[in-house]
Amino acid sequence: MIPWLADDSLDFPPLEQALVEPDGLLAAGGDLSKARLLNAYRSGIFPWYNPGEPILWWSPDPRCVIFPDELYLSRSMRKRLRKQDYTVTFDQAFDRVVAACAAPRRKQDGTWISDDIFKAYFNLHQHGIAHSVEVWIDQQLVGGLYGLSIGRVFFGESMFSTQRDCSKIAFAWLTTQLQAWGYGLIDCQVYNDHLASLGATEIPRSLFKTELHHLRDQTLTHAWEFSIGRDDILRERHE
Repeated sequence: MIPWLADDSLDFPPLEQALVEPDGLLAAGGDLSKARLLNAYRSGIFPWYNPGEPILWWSPDPRCVIFPDELYLSRSMRKRLRKQDYTVTFDQAFDRVVAACAAPRRKQDGTWISDDIFKAYFNLHQHGIAHSVEVWIDQQLVGGLYGLSIGRVFFGESMFSTQRDCSKIAFAWLTTQLQAWGYGLIDCQVYNDHLASLGATEIPRSLFKTELHHLRDQTLTHAWEFSIGRDDILRERHE
């Protein structure tokens, strides 16, 4: 039995109380207010639930992460990045990126990105906490991702692609920019093959908690403006 969050408190149970099955389920209830979401992410917790269900809060073990300096780009991906047929922007179409991430996908019946999720994260975007990366071809939005920035940690939420490799392009440019800015960790939440192909790995929740507590309060004095060149992202990386 998982605890139900009190309306008058932002506190979460200790991560160690999360269920083993389903992996990482920690609590239910509460709301998606800015204060609660910030406390959740700073504690290593994120919301994930289907529309019409109570809000469910998770902290899986192990945790899927990528360290920015361990971004892996295959030979074919580096070749794709060298093409001059796309443009990458930051924070230019946050609402459209989230809407595209919520769109129906093959082999999926629905989406967890409800109207409430959209409103909550758009509010975080308006407060300079949630950010998006966009990939454009012929002035059409063809790929992107969004997530939260807290201290020296970026918490990835979702990505999409309507053309081959465009979500990987967004992730590669973001990761290289985060490395240049001095970020120490990207939280990918749950392992999948798509993220693993870019260098994501799983670490114990205890280690994730330690890294998070070390990095979350370290202020980075920068604006979210794209400031690296194509050559930076295409430099040789390990195979």
